[in-house]
Amino acid sequence: QVQLVESGGGWVQPGGSLRLSCAASKSIVSIYAMGWYRQAPGKQRELVARFLSGVSTYYTDSVKGRFTISRDLAKNTMYLQMNSLKPEDTAVYYCNAGGIVGSWGQGTQVTVSS
Repeated sequence: QVQLVESGGGWVQPGGSLRLSCAASKSIVSIYAMGWYRQAPGKQRELVARFLSGVSTYYTDSVKGRFTISRDLAKNTMYLQMNSLKPEDTAVYYCNAGGIVGSWGQGTQVTVSS
């Protein structure tokens, strides 16, 4: 399985931006499903954004127009650009490859507050 390491989390005021990175231990070209999930305190883990076959993208409704998923194949890295952040975006964000039964990163905390 591929190993994943997230980075880029932190604290930001409402309206601010953060970019999360997910570095993979091997090529991500052939990974069918690769994306970002998040889990807020007391809530279930939810899918935020995802690539399918490296072409089509999915965004959960609450982040559409604010978040952008991208990847750099040369660096085996996936990104999540998060703009116009809201307090409700506060959560631990996880990188995933291969779906629920695939590989997970350790998570990175994102806190949005004033």
